[in-house]
Amino acid sequence: MSVFHDEVEIEDFEYDEETETYYFPCPCGDRFVITKEDLENGEEVATCPSCSLIVKVIYDKEQFMCGEVIAALPASETKLEVAQR
Repeated sequence: MSVFHDEVEIEDFEYDEETETYYFPCPCGDRFVITKEDLENGEEVATCPSCSLIVKVIYDKEQFMCGEVIAALPASETKLEVAQR
């Protein structure tokens, strides 16, 4: 179980389009960091690289979905397809 320093809305983070990274000021003087990829993967913890503090990022997970849909075949169909080859 993590103990969060704070909970911060994603809108309060500064976004760097070049690195696709969100930043938020940390009390230690550095910045909390979380990437767009982290958010797409459902991560909600931004870390500070200079101290042990972490913040919980509040955001709409559906807004950061990759949009990839991977259809899985039932195991029975996969075996049948292989057997027919």
